[in-house]
Amino acid sequence: ARRLDAAWIDVVDHLRATELGELALIVGGRSSGARVACRTADAVGAAGVLCLAFPLLPPARANATKPPQSRLDELEAVPVPMLVVQGRGDRFGIPPPGRERTVVEVSGDHSLRSDQGAVETAVSEWLAQRFAR
Repeated sequence: ARRLDAAWIDVVDHLRATELGELALIVGGRSSGARVACRTADAVGAAGVLCLAFPLLPPARANATKPPQSRLDELEAVPVPMLVVQGRGDRFGIPPPGRERTVVEVSGDHSLRSDQGAVETAVSEWLAQRFAR
């Protein structure tokens, strides 16, 4: 995780220095990429975070002796507005809404392939509501 986070921060820093300047930046990703975006949002000065299929619970292991630990703390640490788009049947769980966290459930599972139109609508509406000028 530390390597992914460091690489992501380096890429964003490079883009800011070469192309983006001080442009407001919304970071995001799908599944593990969403986790990276959450963990690095503050470090890269993100104005918002977009999470597609955030894996709230790690994959279950057949020989596990204790229940999987939630990754809710990664979401809770995000200091800016956030959208989580999650399939209703996602085997990795569905995070709850929070103070700055909007959660939209769409049909389907972790792949978010069942209703891509609903994903697009959720993202478009959130961007328009939170960041339209």
